[in-house]
Amino acid sequence: MWQWLSAPDYWSARLVVSHLLALGYLIGFVCFLRQFRGLLGSRGMTPIADHVERVPFKRSPSLFHLRSSDRWLTAAGWTGVVASLLAQVADFAPLWAWPLLWGLLWVLYLSIVNVGQIWYSFGWESLLLEAGFLAIFLGPAHLAPPAPVLWLLCWLLFRVEFGAGLIKLRGDSCWRDLTALHYHHETQPMPGPLSRWFHRIPRPLHKVEVLANHATQLVVPFLLFAPQPAAGIAGLIIVITQLWLMLSGNFAWLNFITIALAFAGMGSWLLDPVTPAPPPLQDSPAWFAVPVLVVTALFVVLAWWPIQNMLGSAQVMNRSFNKLHLGNTYGAFGSITRTRYEVIVEGAAGPHGPWLEYEFKGKPGDPHRRPPQVAPYHLRLDWLMWFLAISPSYGRSWLPGFLEALLRNEPEVLKLLRDNPFPDEPPKLVRADLYRYRFNTRSERKTTGRHWTRTKTSEFIRPLGLEDLR
Repeated sequence: MWQWLSAPDYWSARLVVSHLLALGYLIGFVCFLRQFRGLLGSRGMTPIADHVERVPFKRSPSLFHLRSSDRWLTAAGWTGVVASLLAQVADFAPLWAWPLLWGLLWVLYLSIVNVGQIWYSFGWESLLLEAGFLAIFLGPAHLAPPAPVLWLLCWLLFRVEFGAGLIKLRGDSCWRDLTALHYHHETQPMPGPLSRWFHRIPRPLHKVEVLANHATQLVVPFLLFAPQPAAGIAGLIIVITQLWLMLSGNFAWLNFITIALAFAGMGSWLLDPVTPAPPPLQDSPAWFAVPVLVVTALFVVLAWWPIQNMLGSAQVMNRSFNKLHLGNTYGAFGSITRTRYEVIVEGAAGPHGPWLEYEFKGKPGDPHRRPPQVAPYHLRLDWLMWFLAISPSYGRSWLPGFLEALLRNEPEVLKLLRDNPFPDEPPKLVRADLYRYRFNTRSERKTTGRHWTRTKTSEFIRPLGLEDLR
């Protein structure tokens, strides 16, 4: 009866998508476990316990409204890690276990995002949640993948790519005159080891990059809904483009999840040669097929908001229209900063110094240090330091707590940094200055050994002690 719902030719696509999404969840939960104490824990900069007291459940649905102790948060994180690992072998599970396992992953991560405050305000959080929700209805290996779920995954990928392409054309003239990459590789939030090389390639090639980006984001996504082989070729182009972006910078798991989605449009002709042979496939039973159709109808309704946003004149990036983070709109880099500024934080044992710099794990600091490869891991504090350099308003909720943690040598917050220049006793004063950074040329790099040249432009935060913060 439900044979028409099945898409057996996309069994390999389902296999790849589900395994990559499980890995995406694993990365997300590991990031949470390694960082939440300094960000959201009881001694963190913006404790979850304070947040759930201010914000009711209906505005931030989360399991942590029940309990929000560090022990409870740790248990939830480790449960997510175990469930992510189990999802890698869930192909062999009975059909009833699949939605339970993937539903658990979605509920746990939704609970984190909804109380994660500014630390979890990035578009790839919603992307992981929406993709992870759809994975609940993909089913294990012995089930022929439901075609509507694959369409919805392609629709999600379409919104990611087409939304990003539109916001670029509308948001900044440098995307229209093809000069965006004269700046972007140098000024992006988290440069990687090869970013300086990308920045220094000839400018005509930068224009080719921009043209290729426009084609990939504004034309190729429509081919995802075309018959094979066009849909598979479109997915392959998107994968290649995302790998290029992963080489040129660190964008957490945005590129990784986008690649996972791109496989949803690839047919057997493309994936069967590199994936195992499928077992004998069964069609969806009624108890599974009916929820698939209900979810499909739900996403048809939810499509109104992102379509309205993309076609409207006031398009916004990375917006969730509901607290379940389903049917979101996406986009990135609607505006490009032309000059890179960094907030450099220092501490001193007294008013006369010496002032010692705090080094972060990913963001530029020491000019001699090569930008590290971080993605698909996500350094949340480092990213917000980039936003802070754009506008101090981005630090309103967390910056005072960060400075106080430095003045107290709070160990959980200091773990978020690369090193602590005051290991024995905390500094008496902290301050921050704003510096302009630019990549060195090859000759400058050879002469000085530095990857960056930096110049102080202004005082960002005057020297402060604990009494000043109070």
